[in-house]
Amino acid sequence: MENWAVPVIVSIAAVLLDHLVGEPRRWHPLVGFGNLVVRMERLLNRRPDQPARSFWAGWLGVLILCVPLVGLALAAELWLEGWPLLVVQTSGVALAVSLRGLAEHGRAVGEPLARGDMDEARRRVGYIVSRDAAALDEQGVAAAASESMLENGADAVFASLFWFLVAGLPGVVLHRLVNTLDAMWGYRNARFQYFGRCAARLDDLMNWIPARLTALTYALLGNTRLALRCWRRQAPAWDSPNAGPVMAAGAGALEVILGGPAPYASGVKQRPVLGDGGQPGPGTVEQAIRLVQRGVALWFITLILAGLLGWLLF
Repeated sequence: MENWAVPVIVSIAAVLLDHLVGEPRRWHPLVGFGNLVVRMERLLNRRPDQPARSFWAGWLGVLILCVPLVGLALAAELWLEGWPLLVVQTSGVALAVSLRGLAEHGRAVGEPLARGDMDEARRRVGYIVSRDAAALDEQGVAAAASESMLENGADAVFASLFWFLVAGLPGVVLHRLVNTLDAMWGYRNARFQYFGRCAARLDDLMNWIPARLTALTYALLGNTRLALRCWRRQAPAWDSPNAGPVMAAGAGALEVILGGPAPYASGVKQRPVLGDGGQPGPGTVEQAIRLVQRGVALWFITLILAGLLGWLLF
């Protein structure tokens, strides 16, 4: 088997495994890691009021939490071979990608929204976004869920596939650990302003290329001209260097308006408007899910064709 084909086949097998089995209901590795992250933060971040001390404590926390697990992934790739290695790689990528889980969370919002059950839609969207769900109307719920699908599609699905294809099992493990640390520590508040800076910067760095590949993928599969225009004009105004291109291109591809003011517990946050076209509705959530799914198919088709072309030419 050609060397280029192995990671592609493993990636496809991982997505199929995720589709058939889904996320573990109990003992999910990332849940256990999240519990460890909480304890590590309590142990190290005792003086958040001291910027230098808090900053270096955050670096130490990232190293303690990531180095051993990435080392285990590296050891598995060095010591295992044949079917045992393929099984470990496939399982690891399937746990990282969670394409089925993304769709399940999105449809848990979109379906009650479509039948007019706003209480259930608000309850469900509160599981996947941090904004004040009780203050959202129908358009607000649809926009929140759609934004979550587009952004998490980039963070969990496409970035995980990218890092596995580029750096194998250690790459995908490091990415998912850093992404989890950023989700838990990357807040701009008094406690995490300095402690979480290392995790946030590493996450920005690791997602820079995957985010732009994701934005291009969304653009190619929707209204390409509008998506590229929104990406170019609107993404720079977004506060995240990676979420901006992804969500602007995704909104443009779907021909819908996302972003804008959003209610949080601390008050209404004024965010730039993303995309152009109609207002989001129940169908927008499903369209965002399908955009991610079709994007994964496009990646696999492109990789297979590129590999076959290279094999024929060289």
